[in-house]
Amino acid sequence: MSAALFEVDALSAGYARPVVGPLSLRLGGGEVLGIVGPNGCGKSTLLAALTGSARIFSGRIDKRPGLRISLQQQQAPAIEGIPFNGAELLALTGASAEGLPPWLESRLAGRLDRLSGGQLQFLYLWACLQAPADVVLLDEPTNNLDPDGISFLEGALRRRADEGASLLVVSHDARFIDAVCDRTVVLG
Repeated sequence: MSAALFEVDALSAGYARPVVGPLSLRLGGGEVLGIVGPNGCGKSTLLAALTGSARIFSGRIDKRPGLRISLQQQQAPAIEGIPFNGAELLALTGASAEGLPPWLESRLAGRLDRLSGGQLQFLYLWACLQAPADVVLLDEPTNNLDPDGISFLEGALRRRADEGASLLVVSHDARFIDAVCDRTVVLG
């Protein structure tokens, strides 16, 4: 395995109280790591700790200096009434539309609040996945996606890892985790 992009050592993290931990793990370059476990065990909180938005009660997170992280959150931001389109979202994140599935590429000029739930989910995923980042954090990426969208996403994740990015994927979808991850950490 290549050098670690980040290492988590005996981490306990949460908000008012610890939700996850103690947990230790490392993520190497080009690795796809799956995080699984029951609801409430701290999967999303781990991602929040990695991005600095959850409180660390004990332990530590060591990140490679200059590490660029992209995060796709489970809950998409509210966009109703905001005149923002898909091309603008991709430009904002520095993501390319190259490789986007044709069923979504044709909708980039349209407003985000006119997309279906699955189209919007996939566009948010694409913006996160294609952003210039060393580590991509995905929280329940298959939510709202149909089987074709999931299949396309699986290929895109593997290509991104082959390009050298590392991915940490939280999901309840065991088949998806098995298809895309090099290894899995079970919480709870």
